[in-house]
This record gives sequence, C-alpha cells and structure tokens, in this order.
Amino acid sequence: MTTDDQLTFRQFLLREHRNHGTPKDLIFLLEDIATACRTISHKIRSGAFAGTLGATEDTNVQGETQKQLDVIANDQFMLHCANCSRVAALVSEELDNVVWLKDQAKAGDYIIYFDPLDGSSNLELNISVGSIFSIVELQEDLTELNDEAVLIAGTEQICAGYSLYGPSTSLVVTTGHGVNGFTHLNGTGEFLLTFPDMQVPAQTQEYAINSSRQKYWEAPVQRYVEECLVGVDGPRGKRFNMRWVASMVAEVHRILTRGGVFLYPRDSENAPMGGRLRLLYEANPMGFIIEQAGGKASVGGGRILEVDPTELHQRVPVILGSSEEVDLLDRYHSE
Repeated sequence: MTTDDQLTFRQFLLREHRNHGTPKDLIFLLEDIATACRTISHKIRSGAFAGTLGATEDTNVQGETQKQLDVIANDQFMLHCANCSRVAALVSEELDNVVWLKDQAKAGDYIIYFDPLDGSSNLELNISVGSIFSIVELQEDLTELNDEAVLIAGTEQICAGYSLYGPSTSLVVTTGHGVNGFTHLNGTGEFLLTFPDMQVPAQTQEYAINSSRQKYWEAPVQRYVEECLVGVDGPRGKRFNMRWVASMVAEVHRILTRGGVFLYPRDSENAPMGGRLRLLYEANPMGFIIEQAGGKASVGGGRILEVDPTELHQRVPVILGSSEEVDLLDRYHSE
C-alpha cells in the first residue's frame, strides 16, 4: 500500500458513514478521541524532560498509585470527549464516580468508558503503554443519573478502540464493521490507515500470561500452560512461545498483528475481587475489538461481552485471542 492509498482517519470515517451509516456525531467524537491520544503520545515522549514520569501522592479508586501521566492522560480524555454534544457521561479508571455532562440523558446520547493510560507502571522503563476506550449509545432516556445507570453490558457497545504509544503511535478502532489500524504520521497531525481489516488468526503458537502468578492459577490454566510448555512432545503437538509485556494494549496489539492468546485469569489471590482487569473500560472494549477481528474473548467459560455489570470498577477474568485457544481454555474450565 502506497502513501497515496492510505486514507486519513477522517476519510476512513466518512467512508464508514457512507457504507454503514456511522453517525456524523460519532465521527466527530472519534476525531476528538484521536486528538486526545495524539496529545497523550506527545506528553509521554516529552515526560522525561517535563519531569512527569514519576508518581503522584494519590491513589485511584483501585488503590493503585497514580502516575503523573495517568492524571494528564485522564484530563486529555475528559477535555476532548466533552466536545461532543451527544456525550452524556464519562467513566474513567482514574475517577471514583461517573462524570455527568448533562442534566438529562436521552436516548441516542453516548456514554464513554476509558482507561486513559494502560500499563503506566512501564513508563519509566520506556516500554509501550496505551489508552483504551469504549462507547455505548443509550437506547432510552435515563430517569436517574447515577453510577448504576451506566452499568451496561458489552454487547451494547457501538465502538471501541485503543491507542498504543510505542516506536510509533497507533490507533485501532472498530465501529462494529471489522477492525482497522492507523499510524500517526509525525509532523502532520494525521492518523493514516496502515493496517486495514485486521484479523486474529484462528490458530496460534504464542500465549501471554504473567507466569509469576503460577502458584495462584486454577487447574484449567495450570493444565493449559503445562501443555504449552511440553511442546511437540505433549498433547498440543507443537512448540509455543510465551510473551508478557504487562500492558494489555501491547498484548492485544500483538495478537491483532500476528495472533496469540492473552490470559489474565481468575486465580486464588484475585478471586475475591472477581479477577484483575476492569470490565467496563478494559475487558469489554478489548473483547469487542478481538471479536470484530475474528477472535474470541472469554472470562473462562463464558463470553466477556455478556457479563452483566454490577459495579462501576468491576473486575473480571480475561482470556482473549485466537479462537481455537480460547475454545480450548473454555472447555478446560467447563470440565
């Protein structure tokens, strides 16, 4: 694909409008989110000079120490998402409660869920981090504006995406018609379509899991990893490579570009919390993206997108990626 063939993000979204009826308000909102991601990327790259790589003295609702760039990234999302008149509320990993932008939320309004800076513990190590977002369109007017009003299942998402801040800045988006990846062209402010129609291969020989937690894993995960480690001499009959970046965005991006499966399962230590990753702004958007690319996303015996949310910062187990591996892990859980 030559540069002349690479659509800008706006050109791509306008094509989505013509072909699939993507609302123009959603196009404007996605352009604002792209601006937020581009700004966050710049803030990260200049963090060492600005003295913003370190931690604050605060913790978020999860009890995690906030990095300065966590706060900066959150502010950028809040600022740019508020530009769209159809956005009724914002739900962020970094904020205890919903931020309502309207006194009345009507059918057709948007709720935006986001993790402004996933993997921020990697910042001082110069390892890839990212941002995750999800958009739901209200199907009816809301009678009360409270935290419970935004507890909406992942099946209702109309759009999800992430930005990866690595050697280049990527933006990956689905509006329910496949998954497409864009790369920021430095010096222009443009995201160009560089990875059209991203697909997760059904088969893989690569998995990602935090092996330091092995002693806490439940039996199905122990079984799966042991079989992968045995390689050609075991029941899988092939060699597997293991990867772990400690950044969900980087893990998912690798799966979208070359296949694999990512696991952050329920284990004996995180089970009282329900799991490790947050449902509304991590598991749901990434599950939606993976499914739109032909993969599968499970909590270990059930589809992530079908989980009924009960809390704003609810945690769930996450197993997603190549369909054959997720199916196998689901079968091990059911057994």
